[in-house]
Amino acid sequence: MRSFVRLLVTALAMWTAALSAADVPPAGTIQQDGTTLAWKPAAAPFPPGMETVVLEGDPRTGEIFTLRLRAPAGARLAPHVHPLPERVTVIQGAIGVGFGTAYDQTRMRVFRAGDYYVNPPGAPHFVGFIEDSVLQVTGRGPWGVEWVSP
Repeated sequence: MRSFVRLLVTALAMWTAALSAADVPPAGTIQQDGTTLAWKPAAAPFPPGMETVVLEGDPRTGEIFTLRLRAPAGARLAPHVHPLPERVTVIQGAIGVGFGTAYDQTRMRVFRAGDYYVNPPGAPHFVGFIEDSVLQVTGRGPWGVEWVSP
């Protein structure tokens, strides 16, 4: 009986230690609660009404970054390019994305929540927000937006 109790106590102690270790993430872990993100008005060159929040890194430096962009239905991003690949996941809503130097709604492909795409560097593209939407953009900086004149 003593052996059984000792075994039970040892197993319980190991289980408790494992639970405690699981509560503390290792150094370098990044965890964001989506309900408490600190959204800010998007800086130029984004149009008014758009908001952003950086989840990881700094888009202005040479490191990996992840940010979110929130835009109301009807918002538009005129034709523009990025210096490095742009990886986009649609988190919420629906957007249209087209390629070229002139905004043309008839040439857009629609992406909905859960969809993902990558725009290559230097490729002129434009975006129309069909619904209130949230996009997640991941890339390597320095990242920027350069508007393209038709």
